[in-house]
Amino acid sequence: MSNPIFLPNGMEAIKAEYKKFPLQEFNQNPLIQALPPLLDKAAIIRKLMVRPIYKDEEKYVDSAYRIYMVNRLFQLFTPLPVHVEVWNMIHSLIMQGYLARNPFDKHYKQYINESGKEIINRSFDINSRQNFRTTAGCGTFIGYSGMGKTTTINRVLSNIPQVIVHNQYRGIHYNQIQLVWLKLEAPSNSSLKALCLQFFMKIDELLGTNNYKKYVSRNMSVDHMLPLISQVSHNIGLGLLIIDETQNIKKRGADQIMNFFVYLINSGINLCLIGTPGAYDLFGKELRMTRRLTGNAEIIYNNMKYGNEFTYLLESIWKYQWTQNFIPFNEELGKAIYEETQGISDLVVKLFVYSQQLAIENGEEEVSINIIKKVAKDKFKLLQPMLEAIRSGNPHKIAKYEDIRRINSENFVVSNSRETRKQEPVNPKRVKEVEIVDKIEEPRKKLKQKEYKEDDLRYLLQRGVQIEKTPYQVLLENEYIEDTTNWIEVNDL
Repeated sequence: MSNPIFLPNGMEAIKAEYKKFPLQEFNQNPLIQALPPLLDKAAIIRKLMVRPIYKDEEKYVDSAYRIYMVNRLFQLFTPLPVHVEVWNMIHSLIMQGYLARNPFDKHYKQYINESGKEIINRSFDINSRQNFRTTAGCGTFIGYSGMGKTTTINRVLSNIPQVIVHNQYRGIHYNQIQLVWLKLEAPSNSSLKALCLQFFMKIDELLGTNNYKKYVSRNMSVDHMLPLISQVSHNIGLGLLIIDETQNIKKRGADQIMNFFVYLINSGINLCLIGTPGAYDLFGKELRMTRRLTGNAEIIYNNMKYGNEFTYLLESIWKYQWTQNFIPFNEELGKAIYEETQGISDLVVKLFVYSQQLAIENGEEEVSINIIKKVAKDKFKLLQPMLEAIRSGNPHKIAKYEDIRRINSENFVVSNSRETRKQEPVNPKRVKEVEIVDKIEEPRKKLKQKEYKEDDLRYLLQRGVQIEKTPYQVLLENEYIEDTTNWIEVNDL
């Protein structure tokens, strides 16, 4: 970070240095020119990569210390293709969003001034944007729990200065504190007010302002907070608002929060939404929401299949062995680790760390398949039902756990039972279950698009079609039927 300076509250920031970009539209806006330059793929990988401290002679240190040395592997970050996609998505959102927010553009200044007056006069219209046409958008990053979504976002953001201080631009006095990005977490109770309060408190913590005391009172409604959030965001030059853990947004309060997201985009604020597949249902309700909330970049990160990507990740961590006997990587070891982790990157690292620690503790001093299986059995006990569901490929077993619902990255829909069966070998134990599902799914083709009352079973089935759920899933979730897999498991005993 160049030219570090400190704000009155002690927060570190940088002094703006204006760069010239090959794109002419970037060179008229100080909020863009103060950002880091765009990088090619090789440079992005170098920026993202984190290697732990490792020396070959450390394997001869006393075992009590080596056990702790192995924990350094948790610091390792190996860039994969999806991480480069996330990098490009974040940078693109920030720069694209700033295009229409040039502080020296007369139309943008007029929009800010008019909005401020309307807020003061309590005449603010949430749907009015005067002559301001936003270039803001939204990116989504949806993937399995344990695939490192939050870690990836944090690695990308660590390479982007969060606070930039402007003093002068092209000989013109320009006193501005620019907050490039802000990261919040979706409240577990789906409360929009809690999200608004979190916004003001985070801003005050970072910039040393008093927005919370100034704008927030016990009796202030969310409707009054929304225009204030938009106005504050423009005043501090907020480039990107990141909302993590969006799967926490449940049915109660979901519509209000999603409308809030759409409003922010319409008012010129960029969004990035992060969550597990449990957040998928939020994006399929209405076209106006889906169009805005998935209009810029949609990145799906399922568990890795056994192949080049998984092998590359495993080989990148394999060279860090603190056991006295170095074991070269081979396909047999790779398949054993994949079987116990199902390509979930967090579990891959943990399994390799715990296996080394066990090998050091018991004196074997080398990683073996037996040790890998023993560690997985002892350390992943609570995860076994989820891992077994992934191994089975059974969509009904997988549907029990929202965090591991597989999403088709090509069309952004959850894979249904028919698609899943095409990709896996026939399992004789599931023949009866498949027949049951086929019989239930058959009426789906004949279902006419009519308007039904909410208490009509046909209404539920029609809604299921719209959000890409099978009739079986709809009936099961609404407790009209029981889970047939329980019957099959009992019969198999």
